[in-house]
Order: sequence, then C-alpha cells, then structure tokens
Amino acid sequence: MNDAPEYGETWVYESIVGALPGVRIGEAGAIALQIAVFEVAVLVFAWVYDLWAAAVAGTAAIVVAAAGSVVMLRMGEWTRAARVPAPYRRLLFGSSIEVVLGVLAFVALVTHLFVFDPQQPGTPLMTTLFGPEPPVVVVYLTLLVLWDLCYRIGTSWWAAVVGLWGAVRYRFDGPTAGTVRRVNLLNVGFAVAQMLLLPFIADQPVLLFAVGGHVVAVTVVSVTAAALTRT
Repeated sequence: MNDAPEYGETWVYESIVGALPGVRIGEAGAIALQIAVFEVAVLVFAWVYDLWAAAVAGTAAIVVAAAGSVVMLRMGEWTRAARVPAPYRRLLFGSSIEVVLGVLAFVALVTHLFVFDPQQPGTPLMTTLFGPEPPVVVVYLTLLVLWDLCYRIGTSWWAAVVGLWGAVRYRFDGPTAGTVRRVNLLNVGFAVAQMLLLPFIADQPVLLFAVGGHVVAVTVVSVTAAALTRT
C-alpha cells in the first residue's frame, strides 16, 4: 500500500522530491543533501576566490533555508494527518500560491541587489560580499540559494494567511484544533529563525525593514490564528 500523499495535497517542494524517478532518499536525506550540496559549493568557491566573509553569510542563508525545509515538511505532514476540511487543504497546497509569493519576493530581492542598491550612496551589498568584479559562478550560486530562501519565505507567508483564514472560517474537533495550533506556532518558529540573517544586512535599511517586517507580520498573523482556532 502506498501511503504517499497525492500531488495537489503537497507543497511544490515535496512534489518535486517525491516525483524524482528512482530516488527514495526520504525527508532527512533530502534536507541533508540540500545542505551538503549548497554548503560544499559555498566553501569551495570561498576557497577558490578567497571570499570567506561571504561564505559566512551564505552558510547562514543555507541554514535558514534548511530550517524552512524542515518546517514545510512538518507542516505538510501534520496538516494532512489532521481532519481539516478539504477546502482548507486545497487552498494551502493545491493553489501553489507559495510559489507565486516566492517569485515575487525573489524578483524584488534581485531588483534591490542589482538596481536599487547600486544607485544608493555607499558600497552596494554585492560589492561588499564579492568585490567589484564578482565571479559569475559565485553570483549564480548566490541567486540559487536566495531563491531557495525566498521560496520558503513565500511558503511561510501563505501558511500564515491560510492559517488565519481557517481559524476564522472553521471550527475543528479537539485533536485537529491542537494540530492546527501547532502548525501555526511552527510557522512562528521559522519566522524567528530568519532573524539569523539580520546581522548580515544590518547596514541595508531596506532589506532590514523587509526581513524584520516579515518576521513580525508572520508572527502576529500566525499567533493570532493559533489563538482564534476554535473547537
């Protein structure tokens, strides 16, 4: 018997991992592989191009993205196991809105890094990290890690919104209500984990406001959703 969740009831991240033909590495293996591939690449490029300061920031981003992977998998598993209404599950997973939000966040970040920031007084963040002539392969890896991070941030936004909508729209039985509250509070935990990025953007007011505002917004919405979840 196959207990794997049906596609359309999973995050896009879960669907990609589960759809790879002949690959059965499990959740822990997928996350470990994610960390290993990115971190090894960061360390190799730091050694080749002498970019050790940038490697520290890259490692922090990889750790936060990996934490986001763990949170996504737990949120998906707990939500599917709970007796939440079908429209709740479809809205959370089937709409793939988390991908849209991730794309919007990524495009905004790229625009900031390559257009807005260079037009401001002072040294742009990309120049601070990688020098005046950043190696192409390093920029490629940076954008890949940033997309990984933005996708998980988009998922956090969407989970917060759906959690609040579900808390207002539905009543749950006791065990389901408890699970829904844990899912919302887990989302708060991921938001707090993103504060690990703040020291690296402390002199970037726009990014600092964006990340800090995101953490506060997700925390407020998810805590409110947990508090409003009814039986």
